[in-house]
Amino acid sequence: MANQHVGAPFLAATIDACIWCVHKTNGSVHFMKQGAPLLLPLLRTRSQGDILAAVLLEPDKEQSLTDLARLVGTSRLTVLREIDRLEDAGLVSTRRFGNTRLARARTDNPVYAPLAELLAVTFGPLAVLRGLLADVDGIEHAFIYGSWAARYHERPGSVPGDIDVLVIGNPDRDRLADIVEEAEKALHREVNVRRVSASAWADDDGPFKRTITSSPIVELTENEHSPSKTRGTSSPP
Repeated sequence: MANQHVGAPFLAATIDACIWCVHKTNGSVHFMKQGAPLLLPLLRTRSQGDILAAVLLEPDKEQSLTDLARLVGTSRLTVLREIDRLEDAGLVSTRRFGNTRLARARTDNPVYAPLAELLAVTFGPLAVLRGLLADVDGIEHAFIYGSWAARYHERPGSVPGDIDVLVIGNPDRDRLADIVEEAEKALHREVNVRRVSASAWADDDGPFKRTITSSPIVELTENEHSPSKTRGTSSPP
């Protein structure tokens, strides 16, 4: 049989059909094949949902592909493919600034509003809360736990009715209350924030902490207190 030329479309389809994510645990690298995410099975992978949410739920923000890859915890190549698809569909626009390619959501597309609403109630909690908490002083660590975190980690169950957040540190309570109000408007569901000082969390050996430390969590902060820079960590500090 004559050798057949393998073109770019075939290679792209093959790559999409065999998407793998990388998790680093205790110095070991693990490759896990990604499937359709429980949060929104219409999508191919969780990474796709994270990228869509990161771009479409912050329409006023230009983001580089490198920053998106770091934020989402995936490869720049994966981000590049998704951004190319979104730009072809008219959902994002990109421009060059030197050697950097910047992407921004196109809100003039009639598909934008309903798609952003769908992402807000599925992948939105991570993107929205991460952005709202980013500039709050006094937070040492923050993460989502409970049913939404479980679905994000592909644990089967019903659609989460609310979002549970644990904030470790001493941020201003009024500032947190404002964030909760803003997040609830964006996510269309109740957001429950539990605030615990770093010392109280370190000394805690009660059932709540034992439950949290044995359950899936989703990181909202990246700092020296975080056990891992890779999002999707399942063990709080």
